[in-house]
Amino acid sequence: MADHASSISTSKQKAQPKPNPESRDQRLSSPTPLSAPRRRPAGAMAFWTYLTISVGLISLLLAPFFSPRDQHSWFLSLPPDLRLHFSQGKLIKIHPSYQIPFRVFAIESSPAEFSETVLLVPGLACNSFSFRHVMSALRFHGFRAVAIDMPGSGFSERPRVPGSFEDVFAQIKENGIFWAFDQLVETGQAPYEDMRARKNFSPYGPAEIGFVIKKVIREMKLGPVHLVIHDAMLGSGANFVASYPSLVRSVTLLDSSAGLPAFPYWAVGVPVVGRLILKSPSVFTKLMRLCCSRSIDMPAVESQRLLLLGKDGRKGVVDMAKALNYSFDLRQWKELDGLKEMPVQLLWSNNWSDRWIEEGRQTASALPEGKFTYHSGGRWPQEDNAKEITERIVEFVTSLPKTIRMIINEPSEELEEKVLEVNTGSSHQHEHGHQFGPSLGMYGLGQGFMG
Repeated sequence: MADHASSISTSKQKAQPKPNPESRDQRLSSPTPLSAPRRRPAGAMAFWTYLTISVGLISLLLAPFFSPRDQHSWFLSLPPDLRLHFSQGKLIKIHPSYQIPFRVFAIESSPAEFSETVLLVPGLACNSFSFRHVMSALRFHGFRAVAIDMPGSGFSERPRVPGSFEDVFAQIKENGIFWAFDQLVETGQAPYEDMRARKNFSPYGPAEIGFVIKKVIREMKLGPVHLVIHDAMLGSGANFVASYPSLVRSVTLLDSSAGLPAFPYWAVGVPVVGRLILKSPSVFTKLMRLCCSRSIDMPAVESQRLLLLGKDGRKGVVDMAKALNYSFDLRQWKELDGLKEMPVQLLWSNNWSDRWIEEGRQTASALPEGKFTYHSGGRWPQEDNAKEITERIVEFVTSLPKTIRMIINEPSEELEEKVLEVNTGSSHQHEHGHQFGPSLGMYGLGQGFMG
């Protein structure tokens, strides 16, 4: 009987349905109407907890090794000719569509009377200081020469996008690690909501750079200009020409290719290795002579190295390289309305490499009506062959009909901006680029710093 009872008990246990763990998990995980709104603040709180702790630890651990010097000390460490170059230029405020304004550096060299204006757009990792000899030579020929530092390069500020991770990181460092929690308590929302929307946006895109060039031309009353586009700025410069053809009189492509930048940005983009390269003058010199100019002099190399080392220059170069339009089609660009009659000149190195010479031939075939001329310099010919480059530009510009300048009324919003600057007591720059104080304030310096 006992055996029979145990068998009956065993059969009952087998007959009972086993609990489904999946259904149990589903019941536990399905939120009730009251629990749904509570999870978002908890998730946001956890996010900011981990983020702020990470920022604090990284800052404490890496600050002794990678924290840059303050802008005042960095500027005073620059060579005298580089500081003089800055003192002769001006900073122009840019108000982009993504709301955070920044300033770009522009410098002018012109005689008392000039016939034409040449605007120089330096390539990737290059800047206005690299074109100093070309600017002086153009002035000698009676031209007004202006060069711009692209955003994040040279003395220009690096644009910052609101809502990006970098912007959040900067705000934590500026406002303290508990700032995010205060925002969460006060507004009920975490201040990182726009990070996803801004993930694929770059302030270095062709349209954004074109807006910067237009702003400089309007602010300095330059147009129409003879535009010189250097190196990998082909896509951005061409986008500007297509968007504002009335501001451009002619285009000169100076060893300019959208897909083959001269400077090896990938080398300096590696977090630790890139900074070590910039810290070593000998390694950086070899890199410049291998990729940009075989005969660039040491003072010029050192100036480029210091500008990349300070003011987040390395980061700006990498961000600019990521935003380049490598698929830019020069032939389709020239067929756009308003550009078919645009005079175009190509200046190309004929002694750099077979691959680069072939790239020049392909570029020339895309512009059959353009003027194609070889030069004997490198891919940064403004450093090792400024005289020949200047002569080619002067010859091309003087072959065109003289430019008739027209005074165009600026948009009302720009006029309102200028009135606002006057009311707030801001100083204005002289038309020829001599600055009177605001530029030096960028580094906490007053007048007379050169003395």
